[in-house]
Amino acid sequence: MSTTCSIVKNENQICRSLRGLRDLAQTGQYKAWLLDQFGVLHDGQRPYRGAIATLEQLAQTGIKMVIISNSSRRALTTLEKMRKLGFDPSLFDGAITSGELTHQYLLRRNDPWFAALGRRCIHMTWSERGAISLEGLGLQIVEDLESADFILAHGTEAIGLESGNGAKKMELEKLEQILENAVAKGIPMIVANPDHVTVEARALRVMPGK
Repeated sequence: MSTTCSIVKNENQICRSLRGLRDLAQTGQYKAWLLDQFGVLHDGQRPYRGAIATLEQLAQTGIKMVIISNSSRRALTTLEKMRKLGFDPSLFDGAITSGELTHQYLLRRNDPWFAALGRRCIHMTWSERGAISLEGLGLQIVEDLESADFILAHGTEAIGLESGNGAKKMELEKLEQILENAVAKGIPMIVANPDHVTVEARALRVMPGK
């Protein structure tokens, strides 16, 4: 059984039945498509069946495609991951990630809330999934709340070292205890990935938004 969907076309024709993405692309109604990645194009480790071929066919119609994701990684890192998974990065006009937006706000500090933040932060990051660099942001990583101006959460596996080199693994329960103490002290927090969980193959991993 083929899947159908409907879109509003104009006032005279309320809706039109579509048999799939090809029909939607051929309408020419949408010049740009925003695509999620995890759970849509891939499972974190490999592309979903038919995903690459579908995007290649869509690209031939002249559609512009942009990845939009809650990933705590930066845009270029996201596109590089797509390449490693078998997607041609030239298929995409770019990527917008919450990690990239976090980086840019911390770098520019032209928003009043970000401008008021200090420079010393506790950095919750990744270990097995790869720690996230804070290079170029002018931040000082600290490991105790007494010295922290704010908490920056990129991941849920480790905490950044004061030396700025690497991170030490930490159980989720201990990270949660740090957060509870931070709330009691009124310390602000930036969450670079608001997801509760993400898909990784057949498993779900806890994300900072949890």
